[in-house]
Amino acid sequence: MTTTILRRKSTPRFSGMGRKRDIPLLVSVVVIVLLALSAALAPLLAPADPLASDFMRTYQPMGAGSVLGTDGSGRDILSRLLYGGRVSLVAPAVIVILAGLLGTVIGIASAVIGGAVDRVLSRLLDIGFAFPGMLLAILAVTMFGAGVTPVVVALAIAYVPFIGRMVRNVAVSEMALPYIDALFNVGQSRWRIAVSHVLPAVLPTAMAQVTVSYGYAMVDLAAMSFLGMGVQPPTADWGLMVSQGQKGIIQGHWEEAISAGLVIVVSVAAVSLVGDRLADRVGNVRETRV
Repeated sequence: MTTTILRRKSTPRFSGMGRKRDIPLLVSVVVIVLLALSAALAPLLAPADPLASDFMRTYQPMGAGSVLGTDGSGRDILSRLLYGGRVSLVAPAVIVILAGLLGTVIGIASAVIGGAVDRVLSRLLDIGFAFPGMLLAILAVTMFGAGVTPVVVALAIAYVPFIGRMVRNVAVSEMALPYIDALFNVGQSRWRIAVSHVLPAVLPTAMAQVTVSYGYAMVDLAAMSFLGMGVQPPTADWGLMVSQGQKGIIQGHWEEAISAGLVIVVSVAAVSLVGDRLADRVGNVRETRV
């Protein structure tokens, strides 16, 4: 007797890809690539040591021996922007990667096991929605002291429910498809089905949610640094530069705070647009399959 398994349909290509150029998306991707390259190549591109203070050159204007001028400690602003991208871009990536891994595991486990386990994990995710990331980060700083590590861990935990809930919903839909029952009938275990079939089905959704969350993580991390609870001086960081540049604005020297603020806005806007486009296309693919 031969048993036929109805396999999951292969995921079709994203609709619209190659037909019409999405100019805002292309611009956003270029911006992200340029920001990443500038941070990676900061030692080669930076005109000065970002930590070197020169109190004889405080608040030098733009172009006076420095492209963007100097801050209140005489440090080169452009150099600090370039080096600041290393923390400002990498730390949010660590946050969403940790949250993505944990959220994906919880979401798949909840859908595959089902029953009481699903109810418990779903309620835990619901409880997680009640705690804003900033609140958890402030609590972590209160308990473990200011710094990047406690803030990153706290924000990663806070972002788990957003990814876990999306992954669970997709995984539940996948488990309801006929080919899953066929796999059970031929003796495949739940965890083999989860790894071989459910995981590939939820990965596009998880990646889209991670990309969208990256922009929020950048804002939260910059806010914590602005409040003095995240990245600590004299490390170069965009959020910290906005905070330290406040004194300069009062004295008429806006270069540090405004340039760092603009970089944060541009970065978040670019990443958010890419995440939104990816989420839309993943949604279109799932509608096509259904």
